Formats: sequence, structure tokens, C-alpha cells
Amino acid sequence: MTEYERSRTMPVPPERVFDQAADVGRLDTWLPRDLHVEPEEPPAVTVHEDRTDQDTSALLSARPEQMRLEWGTREQGSYAGWLQVAGLDGGTSEVTVHLSFLDDSHDPGGQAVAEALDGSLRRLEEQVRTHTR
Repeated sequence: MTEYERSRTMPVPPERVFDQAADVGRLDTWLPRDLHVEPEEPPAVTVHEDRTDQDTSALLSARPEQMRLEWGTREQGSYAGWLQVAGLDGGTSEVTVHLSFLDDSHDPGGQAVAEALDGSLRRLEEQVRTHTR
């Protein structure tokens, strides 16, 4: 099993970050560009990966009281992850994303994962900074 984690501080209140991150209909705006999520009967989703052109059954659950998202594959058990939003002083937030590749054959490697996580956190910050309520 291989695990990765990245964090980013955002100058936005944590509730706003979590609301944006947990909006299933807007996941494609901040997830890695080659992943697309189609909602099904909650908590089920289908994840399409452009690189492999495959659909994977997954679960996605939001815990608003904890400002936490959790996800993972359903049948294969190949990966799991979570996103945690924490409030900091002055109305800012720290967002942490953690990925666990339970099957190393699904791990694209440290550099690719780091770039994907950093890009996702950057896009999420752009979304919450420009999103108007």
C-alpha cells in the first residue's frame, strides 16, 4: 500500500471550501483533469478515467459536520482517499487531501500523484475564490 498527502492553505472560510468540494455536480471542476465523476444513488458514483478509458464503481460520502469527504473504489478495493477542511484564524482554511493506493498496480507514481493533488488543490482554491453565493 502506498499513501500520499498534500495540503494547501486557502484565504476562504472553511464552510465555503467544503461546500464547493462536496458538490458532486462540480467535482470535475477541481479533480484531476482525467477523472470524471457521475453521481448515482448516493453514496455510489462512477469514476471515468481518461487515461485508461475505464469506468470504476466507487463510493463518495460527505460528512459536513466534520467538513470531510471520503471516497474509494467499491469492488476492486484499489484506492481510497479523503479530503479534510480545517478552519484557521482570520477566516482562512487548510485543505488536506490524502490518497491510499491499496493495490500498487494502480499507483501512478509519486511525481504524478503530487502533480495531480497540487493541481486539484489549486483548482479548488480558484473555484472557491471566484465562486459567488
